[in-house]
Amino acid sequence: MNILILNGSPRKNGKISQLLHTAEKSLLEKGNFVTFVDVSSIEFKPCIGCMACRSKGSCILPQDDAHKIAEEIKNCDSIIVGSPVYWGNMNGYLKCLFDRLVGVMMGESKHGMPIPLHKGKKAVIITSCTTPFPFNILAGQTTKAEKAIKEILGYSGFKVHAKIRLAGTKGMKEVPKKILKKAAKIF
Repeated sequence: MNILILNGSPRKNGKISQLLHTAEKSLLEKGNFVTFVDVSSIEFKPCIGCMACRSKGSCILPQDDAHKIAEEIKNCDSIIVGSPVYWGNMNGYLKCLFDRLVGVMMGESKHGMPIPLHKGKKAVIITSCTTPFPFNILAGQTTKAEKAIKEILGYSGFKVHAKIRLAGTKGMKEVPKKILKKAAKIF
């Protein structure tokens, strides 16, 4: 299986990064091909809202790393998206990348309805936040971030196979083993 991992966290040793690297290691051990992308480390211009990608199927901006990620998405069988929760939403780097990928994620009918381009592909969403459980859910921190990511993936045709939430990370020294085990068994 060809799996793309998008790490929305700018922290290379942060909780999201640890969970995603745990998943990566497990997937590689099972014989999968894995592409790991630290979204905060790639270079791309933000979307300019020209909507040309809707008809062309790709972004018209000059070639940059967003175009490379677009090819990875086209070629992957599954995607894992990890993001820390910022203000009840996904990380800004990740949102900016998804804005640039509209044309490769979904098409558009002549009436403006989305056409999913990745039907049959699986997705996993991993989030972390400082808000402790159950307040991360009651206050909508992880649930709103998941919803935003799931909406993008859903309109693209990806079916969310699993979600992992890590709450209460403030002062947390290491990711609990129980959560790491979940990350190692997502596919």
